[in-house]
Amino acid sequence: MIFEKTEVCKEFARLIEIVRTLRGSDGCEWDRAQTSTSLAPYFLEEAYETIEAIHDEDYTKIKEEMGDLLLHIVFQSAIAE
Repeated sequence: MIFEKTEVCKEFARLIEIVRTLRGSDGCEWDRAQTSTSLAPYFLEEAYETIEAIHDEDYTKIKEEMGDLLLHIVFQSAIAE
C-alpha cells in the first residue's frame, strides 16, 4: 500500500496522539507507569526480532518488526516530553 505523503503524516500524527492518550491522566495505568528504563528490555527484544527477520530475509516480518520499533520510538519520545 502506497500512501500520499500527507496521508503518511496524518497516520503518524494519529500514532503520536494515541500514545499521548494512553500516557495521559485518563489513559492506561500500565502505559502511564512505564519509564525509559522499564521499556528498554522490550525495545531491545524488538530490535533483535528485527535483526532476525532481516537475516531470514522475511520482508513481511521485517515490516512488522519495524512497526514495533517505531511504536517504541514514539513511546520513548512521549516519555521524554
